Amino acid sequence: MVDAKMLNKMSSAPGFIAALDQSGGSTPGALRLYGVSDADYQGDEEMFRLVHAMRVRIMSAPAFMGDKVIGAILFERTMDGDVDGQAVPSYLWEKRGVVPFLKVDKGLNTEENGVQTMKPMPDLDTLLIRGREKGIFGTKMRSVIGHADKAGIAAVVQQQFEVARRIIGQGLMPIIEPEVSIKSPTKEQAEAILRDEIAQQLDKLPAGETVMLKLTIPTVADFYAPLIAHKSVVRVVALSGGYSTAEACEKLGHNHGMIASFSRALAENLRVTMSDAEFDASLAETIDQIYAASVKKS
Repeated sequence: MVDAKMLNKMSSAPGFIAALDQSGGSTPGALRLYGVSDADYQGDEEMFRLVHAMRVRIMSAPAFMGDKVIGAILFERTMDGDVDGQAVPSYLWEKRGVVPFLKVDKGLNTEENGVQTMKPMPDLDTLLIRGREKGIFGTKMRSVIGHADKAGIAAVVQQQFEVARRIIGQGLMPIIEPEVSIKSPTKEQAEAILRDEIAQQLDKLPAGETVMLKLTIPTVADFYAPLIAHKSVVRVVALSGGYSTAEACEKLGHNHGMIASFSRALAENLRVTMSDAEFDASLAETIDQIYAASVKKS
């Protein structure tokens, strides 16, 4: 069973989820945005050390608290790291009131039928057990939809729910993330297929089993309202998908019941060269902006 206090916070508290889960493939881009060039480090170990330092700076900033940031999605190495000598998941929950999640997918397969399904996860059960023991509440896994191909989208959703049932079986809360690319020439049509496929899978879940959904902000405002209202959905969160912070917040603000789970947009204005005061002030401003878009709807 999932942690009851964390579940209560995740299902009803105002706020948003911070995505701090860039993995090996996306970490160089995150560091470049932060002002750390590829020439500033050599090898993966140094790269991960630098990105962990960035994440610690974010997690320990005064504004990064559970009154506005209700959850945080972690990369596996971040989960295994520490902040001021305390394991990251327990630090987030005990010191910050932030519910910890873990990214569990291993990346994407090559595109087929207009989509990219998830690569195999042979060590998933071991990772889930380890995460649960460290205080992780739930997980996140990402697929990508590039075109409005019904067979492709159905395959993505089916795979997501198959893995979600394994996650539920380990006592964790799955965040299902079938991202529709904001660059898709058939984005609106893809979202229509996706909504129907997700609804069908939700209806098949046994009574009492619940999931969260992480979706691209839809072309049509409130398009995912039926999913938000579904009895098996704890929360629907939005990814920024490459939009700027301002654009992502503006679009999110038109979708009632949908909260943010931003990654790049959260760190967009942070730089390694900032003083602590400058860093903390910039992050606080961004947190306020994302929080407002998550709770105040037009």
